[in-house]
Amino acid sequence: MTPMPRPRPPYLNRETTRHGTVVWYVRRGEGPRIRIRGEYGSPAFRAAYDAAVRGQPTPQAKPGTVGTVAWLVERYLTSRQWSEELSAATRAQRHGLLKAMVEIAGQERADAITRRAIQEGMDRRKAKPHGANNWLKTMRGLFAWAVDAEMVPADPTRGVKLMSGANDRNGFHTWTEEEVARFETHWPVGTRERLALDILLYTGLRRGDAARLGRPHVRNGIARIVTEKTNQEVTIRILPPLADSIAASPTGDLTFLAGERGRPMTKESFGNWFRDACVAAGVPGRAHGLRKAGARRAAESGATEAELNAWFGWADGSRESATYVRGANRAKLAERIAGRWNDDAIPAPSDPVRGSAPKALHSQKLGKLLAPRAGLEPATKRLTVACSTN
Repeated sequence: MTPMPRPRPPYLNRETTRHGTVVWYVRRGEGPRIRIRGEYGSPAFRAAYDAAVRGQPTPQAKPGTVGTVAWLVERYLTSRQWSEELSAATRAQRHGLLKAMVEIAGQERADAITRRAIQEGMDRRKAKPHGANNWLKTMRGLFAWAVDAEMVPADPTRGVKLMSGANDRNGFHTWTEEEVARFETHWPVGTRERLALDILLYTGLRRGDAARLGRPHVRNGIARIVTEKTNQEVTIRILPPLADSIAASPTGDLTFLAGERGRPMTKESFGNWFRDACVAAGVPGRAHGLRKAGARRAAESGATEAELNAWFGWADGSRESATYVRGANRAKLAERIAGRWNDDAIPAPSDPVRGSAPKALHSQKLGKLLAPRAGLEPATKRLTVACSTN
């Protein structure tokens, strides 16, 4: 079968739905629209196109032979773990990766895939660490389910590590206070761009939920919305800076953030539009980084893990909230040490960057910082008392 020609073959039309989904269909003259499914250019897509042009029924794909990768993926996509434990956004991302896997290795036996094969798959994707990690997470989900369902004897992804990349240590770039101020200067209150920043920063919502937030969600100054990713309802007070921004900005009827014609934006279109606003303001951050900046602010103000989970929609015991609280606590400890350093009135080196104090002076400072201070119990004693208290 020949590949899809370029430019587009006759009678094939492309359309983007109001949800941002691209669909293809064949229509000859005033005849009916025949939907063409599958990835553009794939053998299945071409077969469906050829059948539609000839006026024949769309050929049905043959189910995978029992035990093959295609068979395994087909059953995984109908499982409860796939439909209930993954968000719609995650399913959309992973479905494309699984479909590509079937097209390449669909007739291979699933139990013949080894750890070495998974590692080689990661190595082929090493130029794009983020994409490689998404692929590995998809494989982990597939084979963890397959092992539990006793469809394969072992998980070949075990022991294969995620790759390091620009975003892998701390995830998306967290906005600094200077970057927030720079964006606010470029986009003043009253602009749609500033409203977007205020919603993301003062609600902590992900971009998909921020794009959906509107007056129907707010009552008596409290916003309640079920998050798209975790399906958890979060309760958020509309803080004064956000209330002022909403009052001063053009908004849609159902959503605060709307396109030029007042219509709601999809998650994807909102993300692209806000990215352009960030570029215009000269800041490196994106939408998700503002959620992280808001969590950092809250943690530094003394928010507990439970409070962060409630506000940001994380599950109890979340790694995310623990990370922010731990980071805030470390910063406070560092500030406390810096305060002690200044209180000791010990001369600093003449050059704070390259200069060095005498070795004896460093030892003196370190001893003062580590030794129990007057009026304070040793740390070991405080810990013992704390652990023995009911």
